[in-house]
Amino acid sequence: MPNANVLSAKKAKVAEISEMLKNSKAGVLVSYSGITVEDDTKLRKELREAGIKYTVEKNTLLRFAMQDSGYDALTDVLSGTTAIAVSADDETAAARILGKYAEEHENFKLKAGFIDSDIYDADGVMALSKIPSREVLLAQLVGSLQGPMQKLAATLQALADKQEGEAA
Repeated sequence: MPNANVLSAKKAKVAEISEMLKNSKAGVLVSYSGITVEDDTKLRKELREAGIKYTVEKNTLLRFAMQDSGYDALTDVLSGTTAIAVSADDETAAARILGKYAEEHENFKLKAGFIDSDIYDADGVMALSKIPSREVLLAQLVGSLQGPMQKLAATLQALADKQEGEAA
């Protein structure tokens, strides 16, 4: 029988993980076995700079927390080494960083992920990792809107110049 203090500490940890999951927009589960400490440190720094919380948790605790927070579909990937990265702001940031890292390191594997209530398998998370950041998408949108507007302005200016020339 487990010690009451240990049991209460585990319950508190499950509640903490569950709250973290409920307050996040997106998350990614990975298998991190076989990466070096140096690589792990670089990855954690990049994730931290992007505002992503990355933690290694016991599969049992994650399973209870996911069931509590409504992500039961993710519990079947909880085996082996598991780390979770969650973001409260950017839906694709964790997938983008971890997907790039998984391409560069063959031992680092994506397991699954979620955005709001949508669940993605490893291939889905890899597809999400290819989506540009919000800032890049906005810049592309502005660029695509700016081109036709510039052409319209140039055409109107040419028409105005032509009418001035005819009037003179």
